[in-house]
Amino acid sequence: MENVVLIIHLILALSLIGVVLLQRSEGGGLGMGGGGGGGVVNTRSAGTALGKVTWMLAIAFIATSLTLTIFAAQNSASGSVLDRIGAGRGAVSEVPLLPSGDALLPPSTGETGGALDLPSAD
Repeated sequence: MENVVLIIHLILALSLIGVVLLQRSEGGGLGMGGGGGGGVVNTRSAGTALGKVTWMLAIAFIATSLTLTIFAAQNSASGSVLDRIGAGRGAVSEVPLLPSGDALLPPSTGETGGALDLPSAD
């Protein structure tokens, strides 16, 4: 059921984008289109068919968004993420965060005169 609502949601989103792009600009944001008239007294034209379709798609998009939110809330586990992290700590073995000093040096080959061998203090 959740997959069906998700597919419908995606179709609604793409349709809403398409319908909004098909509409004529009213000149509010970009200063283009919309016609003359000075902008002092603008009479609003009656809702066009594209405007009504936009409102219907927007309402359906919000409805599917709420439905998907409800599905996600029902499927979520109760409790906090921190509770799940704390429960898993017992299964993890104790590993030191930093290696000991001996682990930082390469193993000694036992041969004298190597580049990594330190001179004796004799």
